[in-house]
Amino acid sequence: MTADTGAVTDAPTGSIPQWLRRAAGVSELWTFVILAALVVFFSIAAPGKFFTVFDLTQIAVNAAIYLVLGVGMTYVVITAGIDLSIGSVLVLAAVAAAEYNIHHGGATASWATVAICVLIALAVGTGWGALQGAIVATGKVPPLIVTLGGLGAALGLAELATGGQDPAGAAAANLQNSLGYGKVLGIPWLVILAAVVTVVFGLVLGTTRFGTHTLAIGSNPDAVRRAGIGVGGHLVKVYALMGLLAGLGAVMWLASYGTTSIAGHSTDNLKVITAVVLGGTSLFGGRGSVLGTVIGVFIPAVLSTGLIVIGVQQYWQDVAVGVVLVAAVYVDQMRRRTRERS
Repeated sequence: MTADTGAVTDAPTGSIPQWLRRAAGVSELWTFVILAALVVFFSIAAPGKFFTVFDLTQIAVNAAIYLVLGVGMTYVVITAGIDLSIGSVLVLAAVAAAEYNIHHGGATASWATVAICVLIALAVGTGWGALQGAIVATGKVPPLIVTLGGLGAALGLAELATGGQDPAGAAAANLQNSLGYGKVLGIPWLVILAAVVTVVFGLVLGTTRFGTHTLAIGSNPDAVRRAGIGVGGHLVKVYALMGLLAGLGAVMWLASYGTTSIAGHSTDNLKVITAVVLGGTSLFGGRGSVLGTVIGVFIPAVLSTGLIVIGVQQYWQDVAVGVVLVAAVYVDQMRRRTRERS
């Protein structure tokens, strides 16, 4: 296969194994520099109030769900796609699980009910993602349009099922007390779960044929087809993976907040896409890393927490995140042009 998988070839080589370069994205060190600069700035601006153990824990917990979503979005964007529907898919999966929980014990539901609710959320997310992927792959409809339609349709179904109101008893106490509030050696379960997802799919991207095909499709889909690889089928799998992780995000949200928050996920797509692009994944496809996304997720998280600590209004936080996104896309375009000229 002759496809150029930019994420593989543009990293410095040396003695670093190829799979590690692809999984870790060592060419995206600039994002880590930005993160470190933010930490230093807020630590100086608010000495003793920022970068405490409590702050670090809260930042990690707040970032956990977006990190899980960001891992899936990394795969989608690497294929030169986009998924605007993730917030609505999360809501739909959460509503489906919540409705089952409400009718099988509510807050006092058993562990068996909790397990079924988890499976429902994962199945709903995966099915919705696969459907969108099939439309992108077979209908030749741009991912932007497909997932924009999916955003409205998924949210509409969730609102029809609930009357637009967050149902009471959406999450069982067993789920909240374990995954939502539980800790292991002082580390919240939510953070551990997000870390496991990150490591697993970072390795999948860097060490498996699935990861190689994902990178190659984003770089040169025609070459991939000539190599005998089913591009359409692979895209369905990638979007199904995004849906699966949105379903997992729904479980994490229910565990953490105990509600579906139907109106609370309208900007999830903006936050996640911002993190992925900040992490060095190219919107033009063919290049990206899960580790870069990890750093990208924590940049807005640190930015928001730091602005709160120094007393900046919430509205300015949203402005700052938007500016950071535009700046990241601009830098991505400049780097792409530089590579093309060279």
